[in-house]
Formats: sequence, structure tokens, C-alpha cells
Amino acid sequence: PMECFLSQPEEKQECTMKAKRRKKKISDVLQKSAPKPGVPADLQNLLTQHFGENRSVIEIEELQLSDSCFLPANDLTHSFSSYLREICPKWAKLRRIHKEKKSVVMLVLCSSALRSLELIKSMTAFKGDCRVIKLFAKHIKIKEQMNMLEKGLFHVGVGTPGRVKALVEQDALCLNSTKYVILDWNWRDQKLRRMMDIPEV
Repeated sequence: PMECFLSQPEEKQECTMKAKRRKKKISDVLQKSAPKPGVPADLQNLLTQHFGENRSVIEIEELQLSDSCFLPANDLTHSFSSYLREICPKWAKLRRIHKEKKSVVMLVLCSSALRSLELIKSMTAFKGDCRVIKLFAKHIKIKEQMNMLEKGLFHVGVGTPGRVKALVEQDALCLNSTKYVILDWNWRDQKLRRMMDIPEV
């Protein structure tokens, strides 16, 4: 009698071949590319792309920021503290004259709560006697942040775009006395995405 064999080994081979032929991920491509510091044109292009479809030509022109609005970008040679010292040499004076509650002099925007905490720790050499407020959602309720901003005086706010937007919309955070908005542009997360590569941002 003839023996009958199922062709299972061949199927297994096909599966392993498919596994080897997986598609390239964007993170693989980014991993091989050298980090490139952000420049003002990057932000301008991003604003135009994001608002281009929904806005008129006049409204898009209003979104154009002049070069005088931008400070020199971090060219990746600075630590966070040394960069802040370079762009804001008169920080001690600004800190002293700031008396407005519900407001900060410097607003730092990061892609995540963990990155915000990392930056707060790394800016100790720069901040001096100033008070820093955490403006992110992780373990901190929005009501708590609203109460803190109303009662206390803070000089630096470090947080995520989503929470900062929510606080501004509820009039809990006023931007009238904000002199600096720092975007944590160059940093990449585990998936090698920058803050601006995250669709929600």
C-alpha cells in the first residue's frame, strides 16, 4: 500500500520566508538616518500643511511667522540647560519681574509626560529659584492644575500640547506674559517619532 504524506513542512517553509520578507518600518529608516536639528521653516511648513485645506489664502498669510519670532534652534550641541541659558541670558530678571498668576514666562512643550519629567530634571542648572509647574495629564487632574495656577505663581510650565490646549481653552492658563515657547522638536520617542510626527499633536 502507498503511504500518504501531508505537505506540512513546505507550508512551514513558506511561513518563515514570509516572516523574513517583512516590510520596512519608518523607525528602521529613521534609525539609520543622522539626527537633524529643527529649523523655523519646519514649523512654518507644518502649519501650512495642517491648516492649508481649511483656511483661506489671507488666513494662511496670517499664520506666517516672521523670522524675528524665532530664537536660534538647538543645533544638537547643547544640553537643555545650556540651550536655555543661551537663548534667555536675562532669565533672573524676567523671573523677578513676573508677578502674574495663571501664567508662565516660559512654556516648554513635549510629546509625553515622561519626557516632560526628564526635561524638568535636566533644567536644574538653569532655573534658579523659579517655580516649575507640570502641565500634563499623567496622574494629575486638570482641576488640580487649574487650582495651582490660580493660587500660585509659576515661572516655567512644562507639559504636553493636549493638556496645555485644554488649560488655555478653559482660561486656566493665560499666555499674555509668556515670553518663550520652547518646542521639544528634536527628541524622538521609542518609535523614533518626533513630537510633530504624532497625528494627535
